Amino acid sequence: MSTRHFRTLLDLEADELMTVLDRAAELKRLRGTSEHPEPLRGKTIVVLLEKASTRTRLSFEVGITELGAFATTLIAKDTQMGRGEPLGDTARMLTRYAHGVVYRTFGHDRIEALAADAGIPVINGLSELYHPCQLLADMQTIREHTNGRLEGVRVTWVGDGNNMANSWILAAERTGLQLTIACPEGYDPHAPALEAAAKAGHSVRVLRDPVEACIGADVVTTDVFASMGQEEEATKRAQAFAGFMIDGEKMAKADPGAIFLHCLPAHRGEEVAGAVIDGPQSRVWDQAENRLHAQKALLEFLVG
Repeated sequence: MSTRHFRTLLDLEADELMTVLDRAAELKRLRGTSEHPEPLRGKTIVVLLEKASTRTRLSFEVGITELGAFATTLIAKDTQMGRGEPLGDTARMLTRYAHGVVYRTFGHDRIEALAADAGIPVINGLSELYHPCQLLADMQTIREHTNGRLEGVRVTWVGDGNNMANSWILAAERTGLQLTIACPEGYDPHAPALEAAAKAGHSVRVLRDPVEACIGADVVTTDVFASMGQEEEATKRAQAFAGFMIDGEKMAKADPGAIFLHCLPAHRGEEVAGAVIDGPQSRVWDQAENRLHAQKALLEFLVG
């Protein structure tokens, strides 16, 4: 049997995705009880970081431990990778030592390259194109709000067509979420992701007006306007995204029972108003916690 990886959400079939999300809810319920399983006992999972991390690192380290495995974190710049060791050689080495690897990096091609030579599951902990582990948590959070439903839920993404927007598109492709994206001209999401959704019959609306995009939404979500590695573009992006901040006006256009999500870290007063992220419609802390449970379910599925 070939090694299963998790490079994007498309690495899971639709039914497999729902199996993982169902298991995430079960593991969340069992956490801290004697019934919580340890299916990875005796195994080792490497968390390999080329980018700074808070939630990805912590949620995986804690989750790996709670599943009975040993988590070892490598900061890439402090390894031979930082001195130019080829990714292929790193992949072959990791395969001999560990049972899985979570890789947080820059170019998505690096995720693909590591997976190509690894004989153990490679999990995308974030790349410039996709952030699938975050979407598992986001979908779990939505299901908690909708009694388990994803198909037909109206999700509005406001902001950059970045790795999160691309991942929301693939989530729509896999689940039937009704996705609307509002982004300025020149900041559209990845065309292949849009094409994959359209091919599956789940076309995604791309609008320029963030207020219009929020009308009737069940979920409104965003991210920072300048991601890691884009700091030099901050001034230009601030101008391009003027008017895109999620504030009370936009939330008022959404369904009265709508929730707000943000993958964090957040910049209050830039992409989201403090009154929204700290208000009663915000579910960002449930969302952050669900990284732990969703990733535990994923690890069990791939490695267990």
